[in-house]
Amino acid sequence: MNMEQIRHVDDAITSRHSVRAFLDTPVATQTIKDILTVASRAPSGTNTQPWKVYVITGKKRAEMIDRVCTAQIELFQKPELAEQYQETFAYYPETWISPFIDRRRENGWGLYGLLGIQKGEKEKMAAQQLRNYQLFDAPVALCFTVNKAMGIGSKMDISMMIQNVMVAAKARGLDTCPQAAWNHFHPIVLEVLDAPEDEELVCTVALGYADPDHIVNSFITPREPVENFTVFLDE
Repeated sequence: MNMEQIRHVDDAITSRHSVRAFLDTPVATQTIKDILTVASRAPSGTNTQPWKVYVITGKKRAEMIDRVCTAQIELFQKPELAEQYQETFAYYPETWISPFIDRRRENGWGLYGLLGIQKGEKEKMAAQQLRNYQLFDAPVALCFTVNKAMGIGSKMDISMMIQNVMVAAKARGLDTCPQAAWNHFHPIVLEVLDAPEDEELVCTVALGYADPDHIVNSFITPREPVENFTVFLDE
């Protein structure tokens, strides 16, 4: 691989970020197939390739958004309904510690601040949260599932495949937003997808062309320097 090829790969990785406002420009089915073909080269334990992907557009996308948004609005009005919408695996810890909670807060308030949402403005926060379930207007939803019989390692495998999807999409001028938020509503999502009962929702990714004029897409999260998360061992 020469330096130009290295630069192209690096650019696709480093320019990728979570986009939260999309244009309604359609994405060609063949382009999605090409992305998934490349992404399927992700490693998996003993080559189990545990991933399954649902590509949702058109009427089915509209149905999924409508049903989940209705549930989210009802949940906001009646918080006691939260028991009905439990994710099947814990994405976040039960108890937060530093520095992770600090980065989480910085991320949340950085985004809200950009959008002019102040602390305590619950209605505005709820409206922004609802944008997750509108796919930020992306024309394509990619729902990633694994078989429930698989172990936790399968989630590592599918996560690497999802990363491949996002990088391959970026290389083709597309943008993405990975969303674990949908996992709370997995019964609704899996029903809309007509997925078998032995499947578990791991992640939903919004896919499309970023709206270059929307201020929210100027929000780029920082990254820690290598020295802060790496230990080099020699002798």
